[in-house]
Amino acid sequence: MCGITGVISSVPVSASGVGAAIDSLKHRGPEGRGQWEDGNVVLGHTRLCIIDLSKDAAQPLHYAGRYVIIHNGELYNYREIKKELQQKGHSFTTASDTEVIAAAYHVYGPSCLQRFEGMFAFAIWDRREQTLFIARDRMGEKPLFFYYDGELLAFASEMKALWALGIVKEVNRSLLYNYLTTGYTSNPADPQETFYHNIQNLPPASFLLYRPAAQELKTEKYWQPELEENHSISEQEAVERLQALLDDSIKKSLRSDVAIGTSLSGGLDSSTIVALCSRMASDQYTHKCFTAVFEGFEKNEAEHALAVVKKFNLRHYPVTVTASEVPALMDEVMRHQEIPVSSASALAQFRVYQAAKENGVTVLLDGQGADEIFGGYHRYYRWYWQELYREKKLGSSGEMEAARKLGIKEPFALKAKLAAMFPDFAASLLQTVKSRQAFRQNGLNREFAFSNKRNLYYSTPAHFTLNGILYFNTFVYGLEELLRLADRNSMAHAAEVRLPYLHHPLVEFLFTLPAHLKIRNGWTKWLLRKTAEPVLPSEIVWRKDKVGFEPPQKLWMQDKHVEESIRHSKQLLVSQGILDASAAQGKVRPHDAHAADTREWRYWSAGYLFKPGADDR
Repeated sequence: MCGITGVISSVPVSASGVGAAIDSLKHRGPEGRGQWEDGNVVLGHTRLCIIDLSKDAAQPLHYAGRYVIIHNGELYNYREIKKELQQKGHSFTTASDTEVIAAAYHVYGPSCLQRFEGMFAFAIWDRREQTLFIARDRMGEKPLFFYYDGELLAFASEMKALWALGIVKEVNRSLLYNYLTTGYTSNPADPQETFYHNIQNLPPASFLLYRPAAQELKTEKYWQPELEENHSISEQEAVERLQALLDDSIKKSLRSDVAIGTSLSGGLDSSTIVALCSRMASDQYTHKCFTAVFEGFEKNEAEHALAVVKKFNLRHYPVTVTASEVPALMDEVMRHQEIPVSSASALAQFRVYQAAKENGVTVLLDGQGADEIFGGYHRYYRWYWQELYREKKLGSSGEMEAARKLGIKEPFALKAKLAAMFPDFAASLLQTVKSRQAFRQNGLNREFAFSNKRNLYYSTPAHFTLNGILYFNTFVYGLEELLRLADRNSMAHAAEVRLPYLHHPLVEFLFTLPAHLKIRNGWTKWLLRKTAEPVLPSEIVWRKDKVGFEPPQKLWMQDKHVEESIRHSKQLLVSQGILDASAAQGKVRPHDAHAADTREWRYWSAGYLFKPGADDR
């Protein structure tokens, strides 16, 4: 896990600018710094040693006298690919996964990406062909941003490195309008758009190929999972297949030359990872786990986490955040995140990863992604019920009645039924309603709102089914924000987070499964529950309460110092013509992290886009 940056220019490159760009990423890799130059091509790297700790694996790494590679991430199946290449006659001088990537590119070209399992963003300069190849992993776990003006291509793991190169930092007010009104932090229709003009995001599962002599730059998607349901598979077959895929994912995720631990919330997702790690042999697995604990908060999960700790004899490290710490913590988190964050959950996560690093754990396995691919959020009930209603199976299935007995209060009234029968009309109507609500939102400067009125990015799934919304949240909008938070919050402490549920063969399999294997008998994540049943306490597997990773945000927002920080951010937004002056007056209205209207938090977070020195390291 590392930080990467590079520049290819038709004019001489500033050595000091490149040096500053590399230094801006030192938190991602404090254990080494490398720079390689060839004319107007410069590649930079900051190193966090995970696989092959020797100096031989330092980057930029050279291969076959032709390629120079910089790499951020982990190639989980590097051993299998290395063996395959050795059988073809290729030799290696390191034990690193980075060298395997370079060798695979040498043999297979861009199609090497089809063989890779992992999280990565890497760049390879081909000295013979004078071409640059950049690629990002399928799910988008590792970041890559770039700037291109026809003469200069610059790229980096984080945008602060591009600013260090002298690229102008100009806020994209269209995306800011969407964030303030709907909470969107990206554009579902254009995944390359960012919060800053001229800086683009290389989308997940995509590569970039650049030929500077011809000024030719193209991006291309190399993977897109199918949404084709296999209705012939039995529940037992699905459980057995999922078990095998999870075992494979965990086994490969435990490959490391440094200490490994786990995040543990006490919920099904993280507890399952702990259970599977505990039964696998790994020299680096420490049995250390880290839990965000909030005493006295109704959504505190400490009791459930302790049940898992006891079951698997774990070394437990509870982590807490007090209200008085929040303003300074928010400053730190925002410096690393670079763009607004949707809730205080980001602050709690930041502290969990910090605690892991401070207690000798560099690699942390985390349960993110399970809710999106298995169907874990309560809002997914409505999509499944719509699907059953449209097929005239809702009553006979008994699904709604079963969910109600479990305490599920998700509404399903006339509007939902009409949406089920007329999904295209419902989608169009919903977009119109959202657009009007956004434009009329109290507190927005009218000129700012009017200039962005037609730029609302609100989108709906292509298919009004359970798998349709899961696909949308996984690949179009939703999961990417969580992955960004995890990457920046972990790398702020030079720690690596691995997400076993996002192993792409597992993800591909889950999107072949029919909806009734995801929500069944009123239970969400049915298949995961059945798979975890033999290894976890029943009170964890069959918990009726769904608790997201949620801190006591409402309580924190009542702290006088937090209120002062929020008011200051609102004043910054007023000075930028984004909020009306009246919005900065009056008492701050606190709200929970997952409340329907979180505008006060959004104002606080958005203010950092204009805060002087917010990105200084």
